Amino acid sequence: MSDTAQIAAVAPDRRTDLRIPAKLADFAAPIALVVVWLAFFIATPNFLTAKNIDDLLVASTILTVLALGQQFAVVVGGIDLSVGATLPWSAALLGYLTSHGYPVAVGIAAAILGGLAAGLVNGVLIGRFQMTDFVVTLGSLSVLSGLTLLLTSGNSIAVNSAFLQSLALDGVGPFRWFWLFALIAALGVAGILFRTRIGTHLLATGGNIDSARETGIPVRRIRLLAYGACGLLAGVAGVMLVARNGGADPSLQTTYLLSSIAAVVLGGSSLSGGKASVLGTVCGAVLFTSLINGFTILGISQYYQPIAVGAVLLLAAAISRFRK
Repeated sequence: MSDTAQIAAVAPDRRTDLRIPAKLADFAAPIALVVVWLAFFIATPNFLTAKNIDDLLVASTILTVLALGQQFAVVVGGIDLSVGATLPWSAALLGYLTSHGYPVAVGIAAAILGGLAAGLVNGVLIGRFQMTDFVVTLGSLSVLSGLTLLLTSGNSIAVNSAFLQSLALDGVGPFRWFWLFALIAALGVAGILFRTRIGTHLLATGGNIDSARETGIPVRRIRLLAYGACGLLAGVAGVMLVARNGGADPSLQTTYLLSSIAAVVLGGSSLSGGKASVLGTVCGAVLFTSLINGFTILGISQYYQPIAVGAVLLLAAAISRFRK
């Protein structure tokens, strides 16, 4: 057999080998979640207990909602760095209003609308004025952090609300309210992305913005919608954070920011846009919460937690290479 024939015979196998990691990359988050849970189960019997899993899943719902919002920005080929500040900004609005005598319902509405407003400002600057998403959301991160500090004078605000406490602790039967919120958010995002014309436009815009524009898709409006949805869900996550912690902390939530991006990418979305996986994003959020939970049970220093998050973020970026 000639050298050319030998190369032709081997080439198909090589192409097959390249497709294998690409397919596995789409299931990186569920696979990694199973591996992490098995590792912690072997390391300590206190991990896979009913109470710990319940607490873990409740804690993961805040990151899940935040990551689902980040999913909208990533799917159009962008990124939202400002969610790390939108989260405490929304929480601060809720804490400030309730501490000044306003009803909790008003505080919750203000928190969600405050997150939506932050997202819409990002969307206008990115969509209409064609500014770079990285620069815009980085600037918003700084602005919102400053506004939060001004609103709270740099101090945490306690929120004493039986209603919010009930949201964090109670539920319907075995199902906690936080689980149901996260489930509704996930189903809503999946429905929008994969069952509506808007979702098709979001995916098309992220896949190839020039082609999307040529086919008549209102790209500017779609990008505005994507960042608005991201801000809205960050506002919802801010309310959940206050309910869980019993107050509003003005500190920048860097860990939530990094984890939300990594959860989306590790979950099956492409950083270049045009591809989304809601189930993968949820698994990614649970994975990061599981890492922190397992480290805490094992008594591992909290200083290792950002190292683990950063390592998985780098892994997610490497995995995204196989999806291109």
